[in-house]
Amino acid sequence: MTQTDFLFREDAYLTTAAATISFINEDGGIILDRSNFYATSGGQPGDNGFLERENGDKIAITTCVHPDGDKTQCLLVPESAEHGLQPGEQITAHIDWDNRYKFMRMHTALHLLSVVIPLPVTGGSIGAAKSRLDFQMPEPPEDKDALAEQLNALIERNLDVREEWISEEELEANPDLVKTMSVKPPSGQGKIRMIRILDGDQTIDWQPCGGTHVANTEEIGRMRLGKVEKKGKQNRRVAIHFADE
Repeated sequence: MTQTDFLFREDAYLTTAAATISFINEDGGIILDRSNFYATSGGQPGDNGFLERENGDKIAITTCVHPDGDKTQCLLVPESAEHGLQPGEQITAHIDWDNRYKFMRMHTALHLLSVVIPLPVTGGSIGAAKSRLDFQMPEPPEDKDALAEQLNALIERNLDVREEWISEEELEANPDLVKTMSVKPPSGQGKIRMIRILDGDQTIDWQPCGGTHVANTEEIGRMRLGKVEKKGKQNRRVAIHFADE
């Protein structure tokens, strides 16, 4: 089976895409030759949406995953296994854009949160209404409101967000680029996807990441910090929310 062409990496704003069904497993899971659906990984949930057949019928998709941990494939999980789709069939894939766009805004905001709180990241999770990072933070922050203002000040600088690629050897030579201690960047393909956040020529953040992001931080909108929870001796969880929700 050939690997899936991950269209979301080239264009996170691609809401629909023509594709051909490569494979259907025994549970009705669907693998496409090319996918605008993001598969669950790195703390970001898989996309939901639907597939549209040439006759107009729609098959609801509840999420997307990497089957058996295979990072070269995206497996769409249908609402019902009795969908009638067949390998070789051509379809149009539609993602739930409202949901995806919230993930993109949240994911980019978490990158900036890791700038505002320059501590090792021990975990993270992205949601449409609430997201969080876990930090190696023995003591609580002195001023949570000040952190929120720093985060919003970065967002309001209208920073550009770009995708870049480096070799695995380059990453091995610069291990400090990896902020997240609990999740290692996918390896074995010779190259690593990097996300750089820029203010003109000044790099604000640069780290490995396979997720989807906005093109400019102005799209994020204002954020507010939620609870800061103690998670063990050395760790604290910092939650963020959209300020208008």
